[in-house]
Parts: sequence; structure tokens; C-alpha cells
Amino acid sequence: MGKKLVSLALAVMMVLLALVGCSKPSTGPDGEGSADLKVGMVTDAGTIDDKSFNQGTWEGVLKAGDNLKLSTQYLKPAGTTEGDYLKEIANLYDAGFKFIVTPGYKFETAIFQAQDRYTDAKFVLIDGSPHAGDYNVVVKENTVSIFFAEHESGFLAGLATALQLKEGEVGFIGGMEIPAVQKFNWGFQQGIDYANENYDTNIKMDKENFVYQGSFDNVAAGQQLAAKMYDKGVNAIFAAAGGVGVGVINEAKTRVKAGEEVWVVGVDVDQYSEGIYEGNKSIILTSAMKEIGTAAYDMIKAEKDGKFPGGEILTFDAKNNGVGIPAENPNLSADVTNKVAEVFKKLQSGEVKVSDEQGELIK
Repeated sequence: MGKKLVSLALAVMMVLLALVGCSKPSTGPDGEGSADLKVGMVTDAGTIDDKSFNQGTWEGVLKAGDNLKLSTQYLKPAGTTEGDYLKEIANLYDAGFKFIVTPGYKFETAIFQAQDRYTDAKFVLIDGSPHAGDYNVVVKENTVSIFFAEHESGFLAGLATALQLKEGEVGFIGGMEIPAVQKFNWGFQQGIDYANENYDTNIKMDKENFVYQGSFDNVAAGQQLAAKMYDKGVNAIFAAAGGVGVGVINEAKTRVKAGEEVWVVGVDVDQYSEGIYEGNKSIILTSAMKEIGTAAYDMIKAEKDGKFPGGEILTFDAKNNGVGIPAENPNLSADVTNKVAEVFKKLQSGEVKVSDEQGELIK
């Protein structure tokens, strides 16, 4: 009889253990999310060290991993098609990474499918909204879509550039001609124009020096375009182009080492360190920043705290400090920094408005 009771007890214990093993982690009463949260990222066209969008996003993921003690992993697709992205999303999911961050509009159709295919996963789509290719946006409860006011960031960088240079000529090299890059361009033009109108600067903008290369990874093309502009007398180039921008930075470094005075305006993140050519000297005048890493970190933290804003489309702008220029700009004078800070406050209050549509500022 005793043996039968022991056997019965062991059987019950095994069933209970099996049930526990099959149950899903749930959000506790204190608001904490799953303790075994694993965060993955799939890169876009560029590389993880592109000094721009992918890198900025990944740094936010890494920060969350370190601060919140989470496992992190990124995967780079073989290509940039919907199928390529879905394959890596599946690989992350199968490995237990059920919180997935994707940077860029190219993920829109992939995330549209993934949010239905993996209903127990969470997705953060930066600079895009899920749709089936018809632009009929559907953001499910397990997805959040994040955008930035790039035109405001570009405006502040243009203002700072004009105030520091006082006179001369500027150019713009974009990657692909997509909304986010266009808004950087349009905002930059408005910033230059605002300085010319309000601070008596004399910065010229020639239409032929505002171009889109067509990709985010052609370093050599970026360097060639920059060389042509600098040869024509352009003093500073705003490069919103991922890896193409790396080529612009390389060309500027080469020329400064040869005795020329040329500048680059960085994008997405503070690119000052990428422009260093001697000691702590850098050819990065300032950078038009989007708090990409902060956005990624905040969404991961929200999930950990049980507050993931699923189903929402969020915008990071001047009002919530989601865009701007770096807090420290070694190549900007104190006077310029103060003036930009004053205008930034006006931008936050609505006294100064920046259009997200292109006007007739370049000819």
C-alpha cells in the first residue's frame, strides 16, 4: 500500500511540473514583465556599425540588455526583401527572442505579416507602419510603430551650421529618397533660411548640391559625391545616408588633412567621434539627431514593466526631446550653442514651426 501511495504522489508531482513547464510567463501585480525576456533586432540595408540608423538602434537594445539584464541578439539578412526579413524574424523567434526591434520602412510589410504570425511576440517598428503593401496601416496590439520629426532635427542642424559658418555654401547628400530622409533635407533648408533671415548669415544653397544617392550602403559613391561638391566650393555637407555618409566623412577627413577647411553635418546619432582625424579634432560640425536608441530602450523597458504601448503609433519630436543636436558640440561656439538652445525652446512651445513639406528654398 505504501508503495502505491509513493507512486501516486510521484505521478501527481510529474503532472504538476509538466503543467508549470508549459505555462507562459505572465505580468506580475507589480507591473514587471517576463523575467526571461529576450530582445532581438534585424538590421536594415546597412551594417550594425553603420555609424547611423542600425548602430543607433542596436546601441539602445544593448543598453536595455545591460541595464535590465536581458539577452540580446541581432541578425543581418542576406538581402533586403520581405522574405529576407521574415526569415530572420523567424530565426529570432525560434531562438526564443520574442521581442523584436526592426529599424526602417523596409520592414513595413514584413512586420504586417509577423504581427499575425507570431501573436505571442512583440514588435517595435522604427520609421515605419505595418501594411500589406497597400499602405492601409494596421498596427496590432503586439506592435508599436515609431516615427520622428526629422524636419525639426534637420532644422536645428541647419541653424547651427549657418550660425557657425556665417557665410559660404552648403550641400546635402541623402541615401534613398524616402520620407524620413526627405524631411531631414527639408528641415535643414529651413534652418539655413531661418538663420539667413533672423541672424544675418549668408549661406547659399544650390539645387545641384542637394542630391539623393539612391542607397544607404555605397561608401564609394558617397565619397565621390562629396568630392564633387567640395570641389565646387561647398563648405559643409549634411549627409543623411547611412553608409553613403561614411564616404562623405572619409572625403572630408582627407581634405582637412591636406589643409582644406570643410565640414560634415552628421545624422541620426552624434557622429562627432566618427569624424575624428587628429587627436580629438573632428570634421563633424554637429549632428541632426533622432533619439533612436532611446526609443528602442524605452519600448523594451515598457515591455519589462508591463506597459508596452501595443497598437499605437508614437512620434518623437522636439516637444518630448525626441530630436535635436548633441548636448556637446566641440566645433560650435558657445554663442551658437546658446542661440540654437533658444530656438529649440521656441520650437518646443510652438512659437517656431518647421514644415515637413519641401518649399522653394533651393534654386
